[in-house]
Amino acid sequence: MPKNKGKGGKNRKRGKNEADDEKRELVFKEDGQEYAQVLRMLGNGRCETMCIDGTKRLCHIRGKMHKKVWIAAGDIILIGLRDYQDDKADVIFKYMPDEARLLKAYGELPENIRLNEGIGGLDEVDEGGADDYIEFEDEDIDKI
Repeated sequence: MPKNKGKGGKNRKRGKNEADDEKRELVFKEDGQEYAQVLRMLGNGRCETMCIDGTKRLCHIRGKMHKKVWIAAGDIILIGLRDYQDDKADVIFKYMPDEARLLKAYGELPENIRLNEGIGGLDEVDEGGADDYIEFEDEDIDKI
């Protein structure tokens, strides 16, 4: 039986990106790049996006990001446009939700775009929830 020469298995490889918690510099678009929002994931390292310029494009997730940066529907990404194919592009960068809010505040993203604020709006407080319960006094319960 061969001797193991590696430093661990797939669980060690999964834990490599632990240093992503610190703040990183905000990346703005340059020439040949565009902001886009992911409409749906297609599989095989591809996704369908709606660009800020109003064009739907098929985007390819580059190999450096593949299986390291997880992209889901609703995420704001930076794509590199192809000069020989206008309907296809390459994913360069994925913005975290707080970075996407900053881009919207700086005016880089239009106001009508809906940012993916998290799962099910856990941050929002339901104002109408207080009326769901009726409070009874002890003597009112005896009458029922």
